[in-house]
Amino acid sequence: MTTAIPDSPPRSGDPARAVLRRWPTAFGIAFAAFVVWGLASGADLAPVLTASGLVYLASAALGRRGAAWPVFALTFVVIGAAGFTPWEDAATWVLIGLAALFAAYGLLRGAARPAEGLPLQAVGMAVFGGAAAVVLLVGGDLGAYLVAAGLLGHAAWDLHHHRADRVVVRSMAEFCLVLDVLIAVAMVVVALRN
Repeated sequence: MTTAIPDSPPRSGDPARAVLRRWPTAFGIAFAAFVVWGLASGADLAPVLTASGLVYLASAALGRRGAAWPVFALTFVVIGAAGFTPWEDAATWVLIGLAALFAAYGLLRGAARPAEGLPLQAVGMAVFGGAAAVVLLVGGDLGAYLVAAGLLGHAAWDLHHHRADRVVVRSMAEFCLVLDVLIAVAMVVVALRN
């Protein structure tokens, strides 16, 4: 008779297993590099700040933690597609509009409880989306610092939700935490170099 060996943490000599176990962190690093490549101003990343709030709000509105990854993909498509329009700020406004639709849907389906669900995520979306809208108005270095501050605030949001294991799947919270911190640092570096 054989006894099953429980999953153990990767040994220090097995880097492939360590990377696989921390794939959200690795993906966050890679995605941050993609996002900041060719970055010119703070207003360029206002949609990323908006998307960070939308992913949590939509997951709470849908009542499905696993919805975080498909909603993230949706935000990526919206931000990418907006680059092909003549309106520079289209992505931020479209994402804010989607947030309003998700919030309305969540209320209609009765997702007003628990308080850390849709109500708290709506407040978070208002803060992060509102900050992104302000960035569009002020632009420049001040916009970069606002995006950086907003993303660092959202990184704290990610950390809280990762520890509480609520609203979004933990892989999304981990990915988003890494992404937010790295982009915030990049924003400050770009602003200081200008």
